[in-house]
Amino acid sequence: MKILSTVQTKEPKDASPVTKGINSAILKELDFADQEDFWDAHRGLIAALPGGFVNSTNEELAWDLNAYGFLGVSPDLPEGKNEPPATVNPSLWRMARLNMAAGLFKVVDRVYQVRGLDVSNMTIIEGEKGVIVIDPLTSVETARAAFGLYKEHRGDRPVVAMIYTHSHLDHWAGVKGVLDPADVQAGRVDILAPEGFLEAAISENVTAGTAMSRRSHYWYGIALPRGERGQVDAGLGKAISMGSVTLIPPTDNIYKTGERRLIDGVEMVFHMVPDTEAPTEMMIFFPQFKVFNSAELACHTLHNVLTLRGAQVRDAHKWSQYLNEAIEIYGNQIETLIAQHHWPVWGHDRCIEFLKDQRDMYKYIHDQTLRLANHGYVMGEIGPMLQPPPSLARRWYLRGYYGSCNHDSKAVYQKYIGWYDMNPANLNPLPPVESAQKYVEYMGGPEKVLTKAREDFSKGEYRWVAQVVNQVVFADPENNEARELQADTLEQLGYQAEASTWRNNYLTAAHELRHGVPRLPTAASADVLTSLTLPMIFDYMGIRLNGPKADGKTLLLNWNFTDVNAKYVLTLENCALTYVAGKQAPDADATITLTRAGFDAITLGQTTIEDEIQAGRITILGETLSIAKFFSLLDVFTGDFNIVTP
Repeated sequence: MKILSTVQTKEPKDASPVTKGINSAILKELDFADQEDFWDAHRGLIAALPGGFVNSTNEELAWDLNAYGFLGVSPDLPEGKNEPPATVNPSLWRMARLNMAAGLFKVVDRVYQVRGLDVSNMTIIEGEKGVIVIDPLTSVETARAAFGLYKEHRGDRPVVAMIYTHSHLDHWAGVKGVLDPADVQAGRVDILAPEGFLEAAISENVTAGTAMSRRSHYWYGIALPRGERGQVDAGLGKAISMGSVTLIPPTDNIYKTGERRLIDGVEMVFHMVPDTEAPTEMMIFFPQFKVFNSAELACHTLHNVLTLRGAQVRDAHKWSQYLNEAIEIYGNQIETLIAQHHWPVWGHDRCIEFLKDQRDMYKYIHDQTLRLANHGYVMGEIGPMLQPPPSLARRWYLRGYYGSCNHDSKAVYQKYIGWYDMNPANLNPLPPVESAQKYVEYMGGPEKVLTKAREDFSKGEYRWVAQVVNQVVFADPENNEARELQADTLEQLGYQAEASTWRNNYLTAAHELRHGVPRLPTAASADVLTSLTLPMIFDYMGIRLNGPKADGKTLLLNWNFTDVNAKYVLTLENCALTYVAGKQAPDADATITLTRAGFDAITLGQTTIEDEIQAGRITILGETLSIAKFFSLLDVFTGDFNIVTP
């Protein structure tokens, strides 16, 4: 059931007395007098982003720092004077202000970063004749503005190489804002990436892309208004930019730790860290600058062992192990530490302490989760139980602005033990709607549930109220009183959350309960789709295949791609799609001869298979109707499915 808007639009509410008390207490628990991070975040500033915004190609805003003026931070007064409002956890408010440091920064001689023009950083290394660009942000528009800011103040130097540190969108999707694909195709610019980059990038942005994109709106608070009662930060940066997504596949893969490259006089030593923050990732040491780039394994926040937006579960043990390796291999040489989010750390001792603390935090979460699991505690119990030791909890850079001990421990449990807690009552429970209807019936009906829930709301028992009112919402999503009470409850939990990701989840859910589900774009970008290999395309077709509709149907199709000299046999049998490369079946129902470029045009909706056949660009031998039959079995995914309602 899709409910777009059944609740009268209402504005966010104020913090309750309970929330005010919780947030006020945090001001006394943490050392807010410590201003070192504010000065580090602004150190080396050469120039801020002119105007504070970046337009997209359709003149909408791809990036807007001005929307965060309520934070009261300026480069002239790094630490600011603005007191946190009651509707924001003071620790998160502090990070939100730190992430306002934006512009072109000098790290050390020949090493520069553009920070605060996207959720991620662009790092620029000056070589003998040109520059090496590391991670070109999320969108063309912000990448172009970032690199333009560098060129304006450091000169128009050619790009001699691009590096993608890992497979997440915010570290490669702005590539065409910096590089001309013709220069890459001509061999004038190499793009380096860790082994398996393309497969991992496609997995997140196509294979499970629609689901992850929808969940990311909760994760980043994309639809929320910027403000004290809305989105204030994204933990790793202010927000994710909203411009054009592009991709140029790598031309050079890095395979192992210790692999070196000398590019334009710049020596780089790569350290492979797969299955940690991303399925494929690498850190980089620059010996001549004594700079270590930790990519995204060591930032100024506790990270995610599993993101709430969804991803492959990460390995906290390996995460700790790789940081330990880096300390052992490069530790006595490191003088400056940079990452692809946040600001640098300067000074040998501070860098090593930073890396050791990060190492110990992920090891602690890993080991203590398994210790408790071996005592018989289950995922839902371990999360709230696990608190960092005081020696680590006091470190600002290990506070849970992006990840949290609570959900990171659940990820460790999931990796080793899985979703099932071994209680048979949870083995095959009723689906959410049926379960909710039974719960509400057993509790005496929605009116009685809501009466008790309001009493508990007034006591500040928001976690329980969210659980119980969710049953009423799922039993009857048109119950406006339940939707409004659930929105009020989630809102208070959001106001209390230190993690930007938790806050954004809670407040986005409250926003959708009040305003309905927004219309959201779902299609992957043209660059991403056309970068898929043919096996990836056929695998994605298998995901799109509607199994129940395919029941009892069989098809054998030959595909012949003339421009890339590739042949495939695609089989539909037992409601599953399989394929074999490099051959054609003599007894196929049909043989489709076309170009890869033409197939891409059909995939992108620029043409139809019928139009291509009529134009003579596709030829079919055999049963023509079998092609229409095949495509009729493929689902089209939309990214506006319900989350907080059934």
